[in-house]
Amino acid sequence: FLAARAENPRPFSRSQPSLLLKLEDGSRLAAALDTARPSVMIRRHRVRALTLVDLVDWHTLTPVMADFLSAAVKARRSIVVSGGQGDGKTTLVRALCAEIDPWEVIGTFETEYELFLHELPDQHHVVHAWEERPGSGEQSRDGRSSGERRIADQIIDSFRFSLSRQILGEIRGPEVWSMIKLMESGAGSLSTTHAADAYSTMRKLITCAMEAGPHVTMELAATKLADTIDFVVQLHCQIVRTPDGRNRKVRRVAAILAVEPG
Repeated sequence: FLAARAENPRPFSRSQPSLLLKLEDGSRLAAALDTARPSVMIRRHRVRALTLVDLVDWHTLTPVMADFLSAAVKARRSIVVSGGQGDGKTTLVRALCAEIDPWEVIGTFETEYELFLHELPDQHHVVHAWEERPGSGEQSRDGRSSGERRIADQIIDSFRFSLSRQILGEIRGPEVWSMIKLMESGAGSLSTTHAADAYSTMRKLITCAMEAGPHVTMELAATKLADTIDFVVQLHCQIVRTPDGRNRKVRRVAAILAVEPG
């Protein structure tokens, strides 16, 4: 019911058993039908308007790290934030975006809205927010679903919008080439991906790039990524037990690596 009547409708059935959806309150819903029984996860982004100073107060960053990352964003360096699921990657990207001048024209590209920069007009005055559209079940001549709009298509369209910054929500596969396009077309891009540690991030991105086809060699992927990414920021999440017996997640930046060709 929610998928069919959403602002950006999405199919959800036995033939298409996976669903990613933004709910009206901004929460993200993930659902699956091809599990032992229907499975649902809802993630709520309780904190949207925040800064690097807030992350220092929460002990996610040290003051030196915050100053360094602030300078990197203002110097228009391209940054990839990596970590595990629920480690706070999107939250850190929001905080990094708070260092961008409010009048810079920002474009965001996501499978479903999570950054919500377009809902922070006091912090970002001009934001063009693109959300992927899966399309209907009908097939067009090129084999794609009718009305389908993928991030790669939207990025091509965005080149007419005079964007100052481009932010790609998450890299999970061949869309790493979309990130490379963004970082080549404009300095100071941001993106996120899943990786166990900062060194693994580059290896994973190279593997993702090679998924685009046999024409993409490891050397080509590594060269392109090294030319476009300036820094990798690795997050780590640890569950600690509080004195009252409760479990609490402690998120921190574990590493900041500079990426150089070689």
